Amino acid sequence: MTDPTTPVYRDPNAPIGTRVSDLLARMTLREKVGQLNQRMYGWNAYRRTAGGYELTDALRAETDRFAGLGALYGLFRADAWSGVDHTNGPGAQDSAALAELVQRHVIASSRLGIPALFVEEVPHGHMALDGTVLPVNLAVGATWDPDLYERAAAHAAAELRARGGHLALVSALDIARDPRWGRTEECFGEDPRLAARLTEALVRGMQGDMTAGSAADQVPVAHAGSASGQVPVAQTGFAPDKPPVTAARFAPDKAPVVLKHFAGQGATVGGRNSAESELGLRELHEIHLPAARAGVRAGAAALMSAYNEVDGLPCSGNRALLTQLLREDWGFEGLVMADGLAVDRLARITGDKVSAGALALNAGVDLSLWDEGFTHLEEAVERGLVSEETVDAAVARVLRLKFQLGLFEQSYSTTELPPPNEGRELSTALARASVTLLHNDGGILPVPATASRIAVIGPQSATTAHQLGDYTAPQHPGTGTSVLDGLRQLAPPGTDIRHAPGCALTGYDLSGIPEAVAAAAASDLAVLVLGGSSARTPDTDFDANGAARNAVSEMTCGEGVDLAGLSLGRAQLALLDAVTATGTPTAVVLIQGRPHVVPEHAGALLTAWYPGPWGGEAIAEVLLGRAEPTGRLPVSIPRSVAQLPVYYNHKDTEYGGYVDADAEPRYSFGHGLSYTSFEYGPPRVAGDAIEVDVTNTGKRQGRSVVQVYIRRLLTPVWPRTLELHAFQAVELAPGESRRVEIPFGTDQLEQVGAVEVRVAQSAREALAVEPVVVRLRV
Repeated sequence: MTDPTTPVYRDPNAPIGTRVSDLLARMTLREKVGQLNQRMYGWNAYRRTAGGYELTDALRAETDRFAGLGALYGLFRADAWSGVDHTNGPGAQDSAALAELVQRHVIASSRLGIPALFVEEVPHGHMALDGTVLPVNLAVGATWDPDLYERAAAHAAAELRARGGHLALVSALDIARDPRWGRTEECFGEDPRLAARLTEALVRGMQGDMTAGSAADQVPVAHAGSASGQVPVAQTGFAPDKPPVTAARFAPDKAPVVLKHFAGQGATVGGRNSAESELGLRELHEIHLPAARAGVRAGAAALMSAYNEVDGLPCSGNRALLTQLLREDWGFEGLVMADGLAVDRLARITGDKVSAGALALNAGVDLSLWDEGFTHLEEAVERGLVSEETVDAAVARVLRLKFQLGLFEQSYSTTELPPPNEGRELSTALARASVTLLHNDGGILPVPATASRIAVIGPQSATTAHQLGDYTAPQHPGTGTSVLDGLRQLAPPGTDIRHAPGCALTGYDLSGIPEAVAAAAASDLAVLVLGGSSARTPDTDFDANGAARNAVSEMTCGEGVDLAGLSLGRAQLALLDAVTATGTPTAVVLIQGRPHVVPEHAGALLTAWYPGPWGGEAIAEVLLGRAEPTGRLPVSIPRSVAQLPVYYNHKDTEYGGYVDADAEPRYSFGHGLSYTSFEYGPPRVAGDAIEVDVTNTGKRQGRSVVQVYIRRLLTPVWPRTLELHAFQAVELAPGESRRVEIPFGTDQLEQVGAVEVRVAQSAREALAVEPVVVRLRV
């Protein structure tokens, strides 16, 4: 029986909604404002000592300011920006103890004993020392395998919670429309449907099947702010969603996910980070919102508002986006967090940071990140810029998440870390599934048994540092497998494998090319490993939000590292020319965070994106034929930067070509070769599904990704040339044939009278196959 003197919010058997309301009624305005702030860089909260860790005066000052702490960002973050590495930061074994130390201080500083949320970067694995590093999102997109990604996301959540973290910040909503953008690697691809499927998998994997609360768990709060006079983002003919259940509890090994960035950040003009986005409302809805809508429907706990503007107003101050669309139309009841310093940026239009904070809160932001604006919300209430009821609505969402996590009952982690080998296996499996064979003239690959001498060449051939991608913690020496390591470990005994780097990733030092040419000329096959890097180094300058600025290392990709061109470094191109000129059959492997333009000099070309620490092993398996190349392109690859944009799902116009060049991409969305071959029969409509017979007509087992595209015929608005509608992979033995049945949902086809259905192995092939016409009810 519950002690009658125990406050209701302390009763674990009371509905969450009741507990939130009780706690909120006990809080002062100062305490409420404190719950909406996430001001500190987490790595400034502690100091490593000979005996463990001690708290800093900076943390004490922060908790004193608001008699507690709403959230703390990056307690475990480790990278060149934070300055945290293995000499001064928490590893897998002592992170939970550090989290407990900080949490005990926060609770003791709070009159009501309110714990803090620990918010962590988990872009492709937890960005912490000893955390499992997964391939970047662009590589995940290339797998076209939501089930595999769901298992990897579940592992990342388990690691985060075992170490004492709570919320996972994960890029999922950005759509890659311009590969010059340095954050292309954080996108699942250029297509909204592919991104939506993977976002659903992410939410399911990280958050799991939570135990739903009762109707009493819902917290009645008013919608924030007043009408802004903007054109409503939602008025484009899309039906509203039913509100999801938001008061379910999270299991101890599951983490609420913060999907970022909402919305349209991938449409940045010129591929420049944080530049304006010129988006019409229909483009916004058709391309940039489906992933977010899928995440909300899957039950995502939170979204992060983006830096860019929509309809003239930055997302963090955009009520039409964050309240009218997200909350009122979609029924989202979770948390909205602003991106780092995005609230303070609003002072450019409001005149000061006090009114900037009020604008963001009225728009629908609940939790700030590093901003000053939200620290002045008491003053904003006093000045009448925002109501205390609006503050209460945001605080209720923060508190509800803390109750859902069980932090008032169990404030510290008690779960065990998952086995490290499990993380390695999942990371390697994703890397293996992402390797995409773009061309293979003359059947150079897989490496033939007659190739007894292999030259492994290139600046990416013997390193793992450049396989990892941005937002990656420092790795212990010896962690991972390079392509050279993988080939030496897996090649048949007696194979002579020689190595020459040839050149660096950047610059124009050609002094190493003669050695590389000699190695290639004396070999039966050359494996040339080229690409880019998002590796942060201590000599890189960073902005206040962690974006790279004036990178002086070999960093050619990542946040803040945008390119005007898509060619590889000059030395790399010279190395490619020199090696292929030897006449030795050459297979080029690209390790990269964006699609680069590469001349088709080599007999074979693969892209592995950033495959993670053990990507070299996965690449070697594919090169040697121990694994099939099953990846499919999540983005179109241009012939030159002058063609941009080249995404496949453009509007259906008389596109035409250029007088001086081909307008089509070199490799289309969905493209990817196999070591076997597949034949598709004509598609058939069978009830609410599309059926197609797929046959493996080659001599090896393989996996084909059946891609269902639609072309709208009778529609009230101008259609796109093609749209990916569904996809499903099928694994077949040589000579095996199977009927593949793919559900043909019509929820995305409102107001469409008829569509052509085209089933193919890529977007380009889809334009050439015979379609079947499906008539729909309008």
